[in-house]
Amino acid sequence: MNKSNFQADIWQKLINFDKELSFFKPKTGILVGFSGGADSVVLLHFIKQLSIKKQFPVYACHIHHGLRENADRDAAFTKQTAKELDIPFILKKVKVKTLAAKENLSIEHAARKARYQALKEAAEKFNCKKIALAHHLDDNAETFLLNILRGTKAKGLLGIPLQRSFGKLQIIRPLMCITRAEVERYIKEHNLSFITDETNFEQVFTRNWIRGTLLPMLEQKQPQIRKHINDITQDLYNYIKPDKK
Repeated sequence: MNKSNFQADIWQKLINFDKELSFFKPKTGILVGFSGGADSVVLLHFIKQLSIKKQFPVYACHIHHGLRENADRDAAFTKQTAKELDIPFILKKVKVKTLAAKENLSIEHAARKARYQALKEAAEKFNCKKIALAHHLDDNAETFLLNILRGTKAKGLLGIPLQRSFGKLQIIRPLMCITRAEVERYIKEHNLSFITDETNFEQVFTRNWIRGTLLPMLEQKQPQIRKHINDITQDLYNYIKPDKK
């Protein structure tokens, strides 16, 4: 497959996925959770291009958790990138350690709770109906395997939902039809800049070990392992039909 065909192939996957699930509609505001990593850069770039054709407003929100040494760098990068794409931007700072201590939560759990609350507030500020997050097929496979390793009932095998209600809002995941490798190819094809979270390579974290060691091992035996896991999670999701993930 030549360069132009590969680019068209990834773009068409994303377009077809939108047609199937009706993520984007005219005049319906979309808030993009924008970390600045490769995944969210692809998401923001794709949605921006699509918004021109489908005529809907798009906004970006970066959550500053105050936990990492490079957090200020990341915030500055996301602000500049949004500016270059002519997308209204908001930075939300959250106090993760304070929340964790107050509610006796792990840092990871507290960060997730604070992040979603901040995204909700940003969406309401911009009058958005939907929040777009940049999870893709690899994230879904990692979540599936992580839940198995931790021990889970059937609901834990549902993986990451393609979309779900979040109060009066809706969370959507428009990249859940492509892999991390395809994200990287999209970045290369469009010559996009992104930042890297250095903690993603610390295999002391189980998810990182799954990403860096387990999935590549499984892929040697079954190159389509990510797609197969995604098919399983979607079949289970349709069968169980949980009210909320």
